[in-house]
Amino acid sequence: MSPSHLPQADSSSDSLPSSAKRSAVEAAGAASRRRWITLGVGALAALGGVGLASWRMQGGGATQAAPQNFWQTSFEGPAGETVQMAALRGRPLLLNFWATWCPPCVEELPMLNRFYGEHRAKGWQVLGLAIDQPSNVRKFLQRLPLDFPTVLGGLAGTDLARSLGNQKGGLPFTVLFDTDGSILKRKMGQLTTQDLQDWARLM
Repeated sequence: MSPSHLPQADSSSDSLPSSAKRSAVEAAGAASRRRWITLGVGALAALGGVGLASWRMQGGGATQAAPQNFWQTSFEGPAGETVQMAALRGRPLLLNFWATWCPPCVEELPMLNRFYGEHRAKGWQVLGLAIDQPSNVRKFLQRLPLDFPTVLGGLAGTDLARSLGNQKGGLPFTVLFDTDGSILKRKMGQLTTQDLQDWARLM
């Protein structure tokens, strides 16, 4: 059998002009790249979704080390005394961030004072942490004395509030610490009598 009569392999691609071959190869490569890009974007979106969900579930909550750091801090009282947070550990503590220039803060202070008077015999503690000028706080306490202690937070108090879950830095902000020193409840905004009643039942 002569070479001209031998069976020929399928050479349709070989029979294409070189420019057509290059176009076909480039098209195949582009399609492959598109598939990988699509898969990559999908994977990144999935990971991003997981991260976003995790962030939302945390809700801008307190950092893990925040409670321990809190118990290791100290603040100055209105009379210049040093108040160690460690001395308050072991009993329920209602920590209230406030300021004299914050109307909702000032409005809820008498309610907190009544709560303290009604529950202090049961071991409850209330601590006001003022994010304000010391002179303003001293003048305010002269006009409206409080039975529970108040300390001067300053800028350190703002940082503390953020670490405890107050990501927006608003006032008032209240944190309830359990007897073991952990955070039990938090509230951004003005407290209500119902809030305090519900929290009191937790202990």
